[in-house]
Amino acid sequence: MHSIGVYIHIPFCVQKCVYCDFLSGPATRQRQQEYVDALLREIAWESKYYTKYVIKTIFFGGGTPSILEAEEIVKILDCLRKHYQIEEKAEITLEMNPGTADRRKLLMLKNAGINRLSIGLQSADNTELQMLGRIHTYEDFLRTYCQIRDIGFANINIDLMSALPDQHMDRWTQTLEKVVALQPEHISAYSLIIEEGTPLYDNRDAWGLVPDEDEDRQMYQETKRILAEYGYRRYEISNYAKAGYECRHNCIYWQRGVWHIADFIGFGLGASSTVGNQRWKNTNSMERYLSVFQESKLNLYDSRLVDNSTVGESVKEAVTILLDVEQMEEFMFLGLRMMEGVSKQEFIESFAKDMDTIYGDALQKWIQLGMMVQSGDTVKLTDAGIDVSNTVLSSFV
Repeated sequence: MHSIGVYIHIPFCVQKCVYCDFLSGPATRQRQQEYVDALLREIAWESKYYTKYVIKTIFFGGGTPSILEAEEIVKILDCLRKHYQIEEKAEITLEMNPGTADRRKLLMLKNAGINRLSIGLQSADNTELQMLGRIHTYEDFLRTYCQIRDIGFANINIDLMSALPDQHMDRWTQTLEKVVALQPEHISAYSLIIEEGTPLYDNRDAWGLVPDEDEDRQMYQETKRILAEYGYRRYEISNYAKAGYECRHNCIYWQRGVWHIADFIGFGLGASSTVGNQRWKNTNSMERYLSVFQESKLNLYDSRLVDNSTVGESVKEAVTILLDVEQMEEFMFLGLRMMEGVSKQEFIESFAKDMDTIYGDALQKWIQLGMMVQSGDTVKLTDAGIDVSNTVLSSFV
């Protein structure tokens, strides 16, 4: 059996944050219900292609997946179980924001098999949260976190964001100290990227000064120091975990072969998939996505009745066959995000080519500059290389 990860895109949120450029936004309950129905049909329709696959990870992302009714998330999981083989101990993650799930919903999610929650906190400073357009306060987050623990969730990630406008080191370290005191199993700590087309970009002169590159670098170094003191190992440039709690799903994207998963399929609006050497994404048009699957005559409740028409193909866009050179590039610039680096032997096994033959000049350059190091079969970034990772990784593209 081949292994695969599944991503479920839920493109809804209470309100759009000022920095967000994701495919998401507020919607009526009717639109949410229509979307879930279409999503169920897509999941069932696609299943005929994956009879020889077993699902190792499931990730509900968005948007804010927890904005859906618990019954709707349960339906999605039931549909996956009906039409696909899922590993008994599969990692099943749901992203959520504080204040979007009460005790009843959380209990239903846990009973349905959700075993990992990823909470979007971003900051423990209420002034910063308000500036970012978040719907919650730090106190709201604390109530949600305590309730989640009380219910029995034992694998929690907290998302944090540094290099915010007018943010200085002391405010960032205060956020870190408050979060590590709660002892979540996983912490994702990213620098703010101001993307074109967002309110933050359009009004950037009014938000205050963003920390410069040196300050941003110092924040990353302080993050690593503080989290290491509390037992968190940095296993990817922006991700830290207690032993055994690395996010298995995200490792699918970052490193070929780790967890013995290489492929992933995405369901929902704008979701991307890579299976073998084929890649595609779904349409970004909600109207198009809904109309295609609303027209489907697919019976969702009988796993033997899977629609054999080509209706679902019409939501797929940008279908491409990845050349070897493109797959090699991804092996390098994604794999090098992992602290354990990339294996020369795995490169040979994947492409029947030697890594030094393809990338020898770049490897030697960065090793001589102290940005990379080779240890046995493995090549990885040094701390100095992580500080300028965008520059180093771009040389493999």
